[in-house]
Amino acid sequence: MNRSGILFTDLYQLTMAQVYFKMGIHETPAQFDHFYRSNPDYGKHQAGYTITAGLSWLLDWMDRTRVEPDDIDYLRTVDGGSGRPLFDADFLDWFVGQSFDGITMEAIPEGRVTHPNVPLTVVRGPLAMAQILETSLLNHLNYQTLIATKASRVRLAGRGRPVLEFGLRRGPDIGAYPGARAALIGGADFTSIVSLSAQVGLPPKGTHAHSLVQVFLAEGGTELDAFRAYAQVYPDDCLLLVDTIDTLDSGVPNAITVFEELRAAGHQPVGIRLDSGDLAYLAIQAAKQLDEAGFGDVLIVLSSNLDELAIWQIVSQIEDEAPSYGVDPQRLIGRLVYGVGTRLITSRGYSALDGVYKLVALRRDGRWEPILKLSESAAKVPNPGSKQVWRLYDRRGTATADVLGVAGEVIEPGQTVTLHHPVDPTQFRTLPEGAISEVEKLLVPVRREGTNLIDGGDLETLRARRDGDLARLDPGVKRLINPHVYHVSLTDRLWQMKVDLVERLMGE
Repeated sequence: MNRSGILFTDLYQLTMAQVYFKMGIHETPAQFDHFYRSNPDYGKHQAGYTITAGLSWLLDWMDRTRVEPDDIDYLRTVDGGSGRPLFDADFLDWFVGQSFDGITMEAIPEGRVTHPNVPLTVVRGPLAMAQILETSLLNHLNYQTLIATKASRVRLAGRGRPVLEFGLRRGPDIGAYPGARAALIGGADFTSIVSLSAQVGLPPKGTHAHSLVQVFLAEGGTELDAFRAYAQVYPDDCLLLVDTIDTLDSGVPNAITVFEELRAAGHQPVGIRLDSGDLAYLAIQAAKQLDEAGFGDVLIVLSSNLDELAIWQIVSQIEDEAPSYGVDPQRLIGRLVYGVGTRLITSRGYSALDGVYKLVALRRDGRWEPILKLSESAAKVPNPGSKQVWRLYDRRGTATADVLGVAGEVIEPGQTVTLHHPVDPTQFRTLPEGAISEVEKLLVPVRREGTNLIDGGDLETLRARRDGDLARLDPGVKRLINPHVYHVSLTDRLWQMKVDLVERLMGE
């Protein structure tokens, strides 16, 4: 009874599966689309995109998950408050031994830039098991995509300087582990988590805590004694936390003393870390002291409640203020490293991606029949049926729109295309002949009837995919504040299908 089993789901998935079983439709082929409705909104700082993450871990979970006898034994004891078992023996007899072997999936691979209302994952398979998959799929994909997106924004704010993920102590229990992985996909260069670093093939990164200095003080020593002890053990990996007592009058001068001793012994110090106070001001003053002592190349690591907006502010302050202290701002920015913990792993400002999993088609009489859910909110009416998803690039080679169309449709470079807003019937635009330079299909097969078709790729591959997409995204969409809205559109055929289904259902 744990996260690795079939019971890692919501009760209503199982109760619906029993209804389908009783009606004899549990094996009916069904299609569900997973997408999210809006980009993460950090108050006035809504993201212009997301970065996908979590798919390979979902596929691994599906691969190893079976309905075990112990699961059935537990379900026999569940009642809904009526005093009688919630699940009948005939359903449980069928359910034991079930798996996701009948599930076929397409998905947008991890590390890609994605946008609202675009299917990130398309699931096809027997109705009951495809339904039961919903909770775990959303759990695996929504959180990792959310954190990968936050990490991407942090990296952009830091102008590509190294980002260290420090969130394990503040993360949501074991959820900090997939969160840190997502951060590595989205923008963090390293993590402090030793086991995850081993898993993804990276060295773990970290320094020391204030307690190291406090121990030496309690034993009658000094901050300099603590720094010397650390340098003695790690002469080629010496990065010192300098704000335990007084950053500029004690920490940095003592670090410089130790660095001089290391250099005299033939070692190269790594840098210092600032973990409190006005980080922009302290970084400028620390850089000034280090430069004057001949250590203009050592790193300055900043930490303490950082996120993309805090980093953006620090960089802006350095650019404005450093010249008045005789410090080259660009040179200083080029030696900064950011240790980002709590606000990254908890996605400070936006706690959950609104990813959903909606039934869009059922296969009847040998053909896929589109299914539509009506809602009083037009934004919550999903796009029905089996679909194609393309990314269109303009003459600059920049992504200009993601387009959803009916399965079997074709969009080719150079052709004229009319695109409809997914919700508002008054909004549409026509891309004239020659406006489209490239058309890319976004969904790729990732699982076919129990066989995973991808291995997830190594971290280097996922990061290259991320960097490639971001490079082709308009700079306005990447803004941290007030980004341009990226267009997600429907073809004429899909728009008309949606309108016809709405009219038909409203008339019934």
